[in-house]
Amino acid sequence: MEFDTLLSARALMGLSLVFHTFFTPLGIGLPVLLFAAEGLALRTGDQRYRELARAWTPAVGLLFAVGAVSGTVLSFELGLLWPRFMEYAGGIIGMPFSLEGFAFFTEAIFLAIYIYGWNRMSAFAHWLVTIPIVVSSAISAVFVISANAWMNTPEGFRVVDGRVVDVDPWDAMFNAAWLHEAIHGTLASYVVTGFAVAAVYAWLIWRRVPAVHPRLGLQLAMVLAAVAIPLQIVAGDFAARRVAELQPVKFAAMEGQYETERGAPLRIGGIPMDGETRYAIEIPKLLSFLGYRDFDAEVMGLNAVPPEDRPNELLTHLSFQVMVGAGFALLFIAGWYWVAWWRRRKAGEWLPGRALRWALVAGGFLSFAALQAGWFVTEFGRQPWVVYGFLRTSEGVTERDGILVFFVLFTLLYVVISAGLVVALLRWPHGPRRAAGLPGGARREAEGVA
Repeated sequence: MEFDTLLSARALMGLSLVFHTFFTPLGIGLPVLLFAAEGLALRTGDQRYRELARAWTPAVGLLFAVGAVSGTVLSFELGLLWPRFMEYAGGIIGMPFSLEGFAFFTEAIFLAIYIYGWNRMSAFAHWLVTIPIVVSSAISAVFVISANAWMNTPEGFRVVDGRVVDVDPWDAMFNAAWLHEAIHGTLASYVVTGFAVAAVYAWLIWRRVPAVHPRLGLQLAMVLAAVAIPLQIVAGDFAARRVAELQPVKFAAMEGQYETERGAPLRIGGIPMDGETRYAIEIPKLLSFLGYRDFDAEVMGLNAVPPEDRPNELLTHLSFQVMVGAGFALLFIAGWYWVAWWRRRKAGEWLPGRALRWALVAGGFLSFAALQAGWFVTEFGRQPWVVYGFLRTSEGVTERDGILVFFVLFTLLYVVISAGLVVALLRWPHGPRRAAGLPGGARREAEGVA
């Protein structure tokens, strides 16, 4: 197998995954905001919440469509780029992918009812439609994550003479890693949605762009963000402890741990090079405690395994540092926003100050950075295995050449689609034309944002 074929296949699959995971978190999280907004309208009688939900609806439909298309591309790439992996694992991970299809179509059906149900259904019935959308979108993510978790902790089968036998799809789907990956991945979608929507509204308020109830939209988004980010940090701690137990080599690469030792220090920052992690801030014994809840626990180092069986420690460690650093920065931004709001809560026209608006806009980018870095840790940390301990990545790739051409073509395609999507989102959910069709109070707020 030529190196350029393997590299090109990994690059193309990675590019497609990065593109796809820009849209799927919003497809999972935005239905929660729709559910909350319409529910608050019913509970309080304040129709601003319902108007806000209606303003979000076109964006939800558009993001769902782009996410569905990019997900379909990934399914084809699995067969085209990784045929030997699919031959090996297709009968094992087929069940979660099939169930994900059912969840996806359920979401699509109810989303269509929701979009076309405006002014055709009662407010209560329309709100009820958001419930299966929220549930099916989350379940869809869990099924896909379960398949990825199996690649990290393969279970539910035996290998006899190089052949997979005695497949138990339930054991495979509910493998040792599925719970912490599912919780961590789903919460990440809610974190991204909360901070991304808040970033958009902070920018619209800042630039005085006409929008539908921008203050209310910002506040709802920050409620979701403030609930999701501390839960995500707790889930991340749980996930890291499970990785330490199930994939100690990945854990060592994440933490830049080269030597096996008791009372291992936690390293903040640093650059792994030449068999050591340089320039890091070290906190004695804290890594042993965080990984095993014992300050004197033994942590396996990368030097305990042959170099050919290690992940790329530089990429894995730096990705992990970005994810953790961004997560705590988002926690700080959420706390800053709500402390500022609490101090000025009696001021009905309160708007975040300049510095906080900068932070909110940055929080949108940080949330996506944390999400992508988390996936990098998951995928880079499993290498050189596509099925951990059973099938190497080089053994699962196609034998055909010419993938580099498709990488270039897909890159251009994704750039064009992304640019078109950004333009559509900037023009669609807010603007003078949409504001003109709203009731008087909503229209006045849309036309005089700041």
